[in-house]
Amino acid sequence: MRKVFLLSAVLLLAACGSPTPYQPALDGYGFQEQQIEGNRYRVSFSGNSLTPRATVEDYLLYRAAELTLAQGADFFILADRDTETSTRYYGGTTGFGGFGGFGFGGYGRSRSSVFTGVSVDSGEPSTRYHAYADIVIYGGEKPNNEAKAYDARDVIARLGPRIRRPTDETAK
Repeated sequence: MRKVFLLSAVLLLAACGSPTPYQPALDGYGFQEQQIEGNRYRVSFSGNSLTPRATVEDYLLYRAAELTLAQGADFFILADRDTETSTRYYGGTTGFGGFGGFGFGGYGRSRSSVFTGVSVDSGEPSTRYHAYADIVIYGGEKPNNEAKAYDARDVIARLGPRIRRPTDETAK
């Protein structure tokens, strides 16, 4: 049992060896969108534990801009936006005593309890971010007096150089 657990842990760590690239959601990581009304969409981006919060939020805005242009529009307004954080602790002792230096963990807000009910005494945190936004897209010139309005072409021009697309090695 111990060898199976260790092998699973090693394979999991190897699969998550780089930040989530800008890509459609694959195994829960990447971007997604859903049309809610004619010009209203919910857009989201989920990153693995190696993807910084700022990157997740930039990729969300970039996807919203791409979607806006794909619909023949010029700007979008963020109607609602949030970034969720989930942290898991690894490597500490647990109610089960841990296995080979790896402990069970779960996503939660503190080191003292996790959703599974297993107590965690210590361990290394692993944090993932999931950003989502409801956007409304429009054609024409972006209103200057609307702080939540983004010019899609400007967003793509400014964030584009930071976008890391998948390669054969990083696609996950």
